[in-house]
Amino acid sequence: MNAQTHENNKSEIKYPVTRKADNVDTYFGTNIQDPYRWLEDDRSEETAAWVKAENEVTFNYLSKIPFRDALKARMEKLWNYEKIGAPFKEGDYTYYYKNNGLQNQSVLYRKDKSGKEEVFLDPNTFSKDGTTSLGGINFTKKGDLAAYAISEGGSDWRKVFVMDTKTKKIVGETIVDVKFSGVSWKNSEGFYYSSYDKPEGSELSAKTDQHKLYYHKLGTPQKSDKVIFGQDQKRRYVNGGVTEDMKYLIISAANSTSGNELYIKDLTKPDSKIVNITDNFDSDSNIIDNNGSTLYIATNYKAPNMKIVTVDASNPAQKNWKDLIAETENVLSPSTGSGYIFAEYMQDAVSVIKQYDYNGKLVRNIELPGIGTAGGFGGKKTEKILYYSFTNYITPGTIYTYDPATGKSAVYQKPKVDFNGDEYESKQVFYTSKDGTKVPMIITHKKGIKLDGTNPTILYGYGGFNISLTPSFSIANAVWMENGGIYAVANLRGGGEYGKKWHDAGTKQQKQNVFNDFIAAAEYLISSKYTSSKFLAISGGSNGGLLVGATMTQRPDLMKVALPSVGVLDMLRYHTFTAGAGWAYDYGTAEDSKEMFDYLKGYSPVHNVKKGIQYPATMITTGDHDDRVVPAHSFKFAAELQEKHQGTNPVLIRIGVKAGHGAGKSIAQTIAEYSDVQAFTLYNMGVTPKIKK
Repeated sequence: MNAQTHENNKSEIKYPVTRKADNVDTYFGTNIQDPYRWLEDDRSEETAAWVKAENEVTFNYLSKIPFRDALKARMEKLWNYEKIGAPFKEGDYTYYYKNNGLQNQSVLYRKDKSGKEEVFLDPNTFSKDGTTSLGGINFTKKGDLAAYAISEGGSDWRKVFVMDTKTKKIVGETIVDVKFSGVSWKNSEGFYYSSYDKPEGSELSAKTDQHKLYYHKLGTPQKSDKVIFGQDQKRRYVNGGVTEDMKYLIISAANSTSGNELYIKDLTKPDSKIVNITDNFDSDSNIIDNNGSTLYIATNYKAPNMKIVTVDASNPAQKNWKDLIAETENVLSPSTGSGYIFAEYMQDAVSVIKQYDYNGKLVRNIELPGIGTAGGFGGKKTEKILYYSFTNYITPGTIYTYDPATGKSAVYQKPKVDFNGDEYESKQVFYTSKDGTKVPMIITHKKGIKLDGTNPTILYGYGGFNISLTPSFSIANAVWMENGGIYAVANLRGGGEYGKKWHDAGTKQQKQNVFNDFIAAAEYLISSKYTSSKFLAISGGSNGGLLVGATMTQRPDLMKVALPSVGVLDMLRYHTFTAGAGWAYDYGTAEDSKEMFDYLKGYSPVHNVKKGIQYPATMITTGDHDDRVVPAHSFKFAAELQEKHQGTNPVLIRIGVKAGHGAGKSIAQTIAEYSDVQAFTLYNMGVTPKIKK
């Protein structure tokens, strides 16, 4: 790469004028101005005009980056390889997803017993622009019917269609207004699904608070669907699933993204009651399988790193639980298939897999192809062969077959990507955060780079909701590294890498730990001469967007570029939109107490943009159909930055049209966004990449 100076003079960018209105909220005697409240109205013409004006400024700026088109062309070329998913058997057919390379959505194919291939469902036909996606598909036990959900424009609201798998014809009426739901069949008679009452006001931003589990009997109208759970018990998240043997309905109910109640209903007895298994929200538990009336439960009840217990369905209260696979020092996430339990452990964010029988006896430690992330090993009890995927930052996701009887693995599908992982290295380091906590980080780059502080570096993090960042390959990151960039991922507190204690250490009034961990990661990269503040970008999405927003407002000197994506940025009002109130376990709310309000106000990115500070070159990204983290967060943050920021760094917002929180985004939208983000980043570091043709 050549470093050179680009004139990114702020005076050249004429930002749209964002109207300010007098709007005051009072929290515990403190008045808080919210001048851009009007941007929360996603249905107003004024908001639409603002979005259009901001996008014009952003895309005008991006169009002047000389290497933007070459970067996009390279990303398209690298992305253009066939991708095939692991096969799964349903009825008389074997199904699998395939993408020929640049199809906006992957296509579901199937083969019959003779091996004849046909397209079963092509989501690319759902809409002309590829923005309607398949949101999941579930087959009946016999495989004669399939219920599939679609998402339009990236919204979390779904429609569900039922298809006869033999004729591929739609049967019955379309089920509408389904949200945060699986579909679980009861034989071929009907299915369970979850949703909220349609809110008054905007369906993309109005609060959705009471989730209900419904049963839809095939051939009857949706309006007669019966509420199974959630009418009398107000819960924010309710999901129901039928066990593989069709014997039990399992219901999980929660008010937050952490902690759930568990219920069971015996479907073999028509008038059976719903029986409570766990009656509080103090732990996370889910039933992974059953053998007759024996239930197998994965839980962090009295086991912060998860364990597996058994109990009889006739008397399933917690006091009767018996340990089957004990808790270890590593976090457990199990799966089941072929009549075995596969215990996936995370050891410093890397996969270790053990195979157990249903008596809790260790069958073997599974040898993986390398150090990275393995996923899969799930399947029906009757399957003789299972599949798993393996990936890391320099190994494209490869699918393997696994024979549970012998423990033998074999490559099933290796992607043909124009990327040679042997030319790159990926290593894990442990650095020290502000309070002395050791935090892991994986740093990946081309072999032989010079540690002279001039390498363009993206530091990525998340740090919340018990979510773990494990190594995985990405085309966008491959392009970044191919162009000489370093990609670093820090496993911050708030995540799930070391279990419940690690998660809790980054929640509520410990949230600052997460930002401190991220800042310490940046300082480690700088002091170790991987990069310097002039060549460092910080990146994160959703809760990671909050991470970037808080870090750049607390330490604007630390990085050259900030890339907050679909971020939670107004911490005083996040819980008033869609399902945001469910995030209170991690964040707390401004209404909880004066202490919690003061704490949130102390780091809320929207409320901590100060006049006269030079902020890093910033490109905020969001989607106009994001109904998970509503775009108003990003809109208000952009307005604050554009008004108060001092200096020559551009502060832009790129708003995806007909795009949501991320799921179902078309390949074309994804490539365009990634290449714009990288072009913006390199341009503002003063770097011209030598891009492969």
